[in-house]
Amino acid sequence: MWRDESTTWQVAHRPLSDLAALLGQVDAVHGLYYLLMHGVFGLWDGGLWALRLPSVAGAALAAAGVAAVAHRLAGERAALLAGSAYALLPPVQAYAQEGRSYALVAAAVVWATYLMLRERWAAYAAVLLLGCWLHEFAALALLAHAPVARSSRGWRRAAAAVAAGLLPLALVSARQAQAQLGWLGRPSWQDWAAYGVLAGAAALLARGAAERDLTALVRVAVPLALLPPGLLMALSLVHPWYVDRYVLYALTGLALLAGGRAARARGWGPWLLAAALLVPFGWWSAWLRTPESRKDDVLAVAAAVRERARPGDAVLFLPARRREWLLSSPTVYAGLRDVALDRSPAASRTLHGTELPPERIREALLRAPRVIALLDPPDQPLDPYPREAAKRDALATSFERCSLTAVRGARVAVYARPGGCG
Repeated sequence: MWRDESTTWQVAHRPLSDLAALLGQVDAVHGLYYLLMHGVFGLWDGGLWALRLPSVAGAALAAAGVAAVAHRLAGERAALLAGSAYALLPPVQAYAQEGRSYALVAAAVVWATYLMLRERWAAYAAVLLLGCWLHEFAALALLAHAPVARSSRGWRRAAAAVAAGLLPLALVSARQAQAQLGWLGRPSWQDWAAYGVLAGAAALLARGAAERDLTALVRVAVPLALLPPGLLMALSLVHPWYVDRYVLYALTGLALLAGGRAARARGWGPWLLAAALLVPFGWWSAWLRTPESRKDDVLAVAAAVRERARPGDAVLFLPARRREWLLSSPTVYAGLRDVALDRSPAASRTLHGTELPPERIREALLRAPRVIALLDPPDQPLDPYPREAAKRDALATSFERCSLTAVRGARVAVYARPGGCG
């Protein structure tokens, strides 16, 4: 479990009144997903299995939706190949095993695409609006659908209904955008390179598909593959909002192209290329099932703290947002004194709680004989805020470090007053 999944776990376990209060302050964009997970945990509090099962179901539904779209546009063989191609894509596998909303969003978008092709406009609007409420950047799918459906009055009405239905969430999340996405920078060269690879693959597959009388499939798949990530990256030059997982559903377009092209393949060339891709994809897929594929491992951090903590120890999070590492392990967290905490996450209607002023943090630390400090890896920049500076200064001037243990994406340090390490 990494930190974003930990957020899902601890927020979804809050009472509904506390959850509603939180969403008024932050994370409204994930509100429907947290409500869904609250219901899941209410029915079955099954740990990681319960946390990730909805994402597994979402990925399966999305693969079935890709197959349904391909079947309508290119036939039965294309349906089998496109659905399989989607399921085999490593990013799809990554978010199929993660307790966040992105696999479910992809399922909503691809089934909305199918309903668009069937001209079931009321159902289309309902399913796409569901996807938008799971994550509002699903609204970019409307722009991907426009090249195919904009001439239809039914689609224009459905699109207007989706926009109107999303407006309340958009207004709330706009107020939260800086707190929610302020950590993001503009798209990196790696992001642009990845988009270039996506665009190149889509262009090659589209050309091959069009040559084999699959023009309708190309008209649906290419905008779906390229417009949502491209538009979000362009927007992020002004407002940095781009993260690839926010538009995971764009991969449904790539899978449609791959399935359609493979269904009409001639000769052994395409199949040899597909077989060759299975080798790196297989390695990537295996790696995705290891802790090293995540930024951190909150359960490993909690286990390291459990091994080192003594009754009465203080705990300190540097920076404060790393409190998330223990919030999903309440039995470990409850055995420590969080000396910097002013108000708990639930009481403060925040994700990670609020902390005392710098001087009070320093005073509280100086009353602690031993401190378990949870730190970012050494290559991460230090937060410049006064509270964080006060924590670092108090540890450096009034404590000696007894041990330092690296855990995936984190460090667990034990500090004691001079002479207290023995």
